[in-house]
Amino acid sequence: MELNNDILRFIREHSKDDVRTLALQAPKYPGVDMPAALTQIAGRQAAAEKIPSWHKVEELVYPRHLSLEQCSSEATARYKASLIPALPAGTLTDLTGGFGIDCAFLSSKFQQATYVERQEELCEIAAHNFPQLGLTHIRIENTDSVHHLQEMSPVDWIFIDPARRDGHGGKTVAIADCEPDVSALETLLLAKAQHVMVKLSPMLDLSLALQELKHVQEAHIVSVNNECKELLLILGHADLAPEEIPIHCVNLQAKGGRCMPDGQPAFCFTRAQEQASASIYADIPGKYLYEPNASLLKAGAFRSIARIYRVEKLHPNSHLYTSELPVEGFPGRCFQIAGLCTLNKKEMKATLGNTKKANITVRNFPASVAELRKRLKLAEGGNVYLFATTLGNEQKVIIKCNKVSF
Repeated sequence: MELNNDILRFIREHSKDDVRTLALQAPKYPGVDMPAALTQIAGRQAAAEKIPSWHKVEELVYPRHLSLEQCSSEATARYKASLIPALPAGTLTDLTGGFGIDCAFLSSKFQQATYVERQEELCEIAAHNFPQLGLTHIRIENTDSVHHLQEMSPVDWIFIDPARRDGHGGKTVAIADCEPDVSALETLLLAKAQHVMVKLSPMLDLSLALQELKHVQEAHIVSVNNECKELLLILGHADLAPEEIPIHCVNLQAKGGRCMPDGQPAFCFTRAQEQASASIYADIPGKYLYEPNASLLKAGAFRSIARIYRVEKLHPNSHLYTSELPVEGFPGRCFQIAGLCTLNKKEMKATLGNTKKANITVRNFPASVAELRKRLKLAEGGNVYLFATTLGNEQKVIIKCNKVSF
């Protein structure tokens, strides 16, 4: 699948144009295959942020919007690759190739890789793009993933990203509702590979996933810029009880196509450690307030984080922490408390003063951000941060903060 010079020229000239506006102007360009050109312009615009190193390669061909929307970002693909140790003459099979981003970055750790995809169009795109990226060691197989799994020779690693949409286009989050069903294939997957990496929806219940899959060796909850993006499970041949499986919580920054820790190390814990940890609760907030990043909140590491970083919890269900002294390296956002008030009008006026705009977060509080913003008559943004939450004595409060970095 290649683009002719006329389409490439048109794409270059209109690379920053709004594709919807451009579509309406199609009669002005009778010699251009407009649907193809618009698909490529939209794809390149999306890639500029999602896959920046690919965006620099002009010869790449992009798929239709849905395939690009569902694919991994470069940041998360690089993180997956970082989980695989370098293997001498190692082999990889990606059973759910899609647009090929995960396969491309994972394949950098292997001497040979196989990309499997049942959609012929995506296979054609992958066959065109991989050589443009210098990935000449990837074999393309246009076939059903389960059929290929049944017939394939054993490899070192298998990667699988089951489709998370039902037949009507609705999103699914349970393993059994995804296609293919990894829980039904687990035994066969491990008969064909020493290690299996499974990418799942960040909406999936982690505890349920660790019970459904019997050979999970480690779990990774991956956020990018504090937005939870992926749940990764590594399957292997050892048997671990669900409560003993290491759970790694990482928050990446996507900068220039690189995925980097956000200045904080990945937080790792087990369910057993969480159950054995005891939180200390603050009677009143101290001088500093801490909000764990999205991966920790998803993982439920609420007691473990309090124990390790020696911070006190505001309330069993608030998931906000406090300390009298600053705690460096806390995996989340850190704030210095500037004031606190109840919903009493006089207290709110005294605490908020002439504040016109603020960033509002609600944690265990009987009102939404929109409701609070309307009630307080505050625009969004600025340098003031407000946390509406519940204290240990069940008092509803608003905590006014300034963001700090250590």
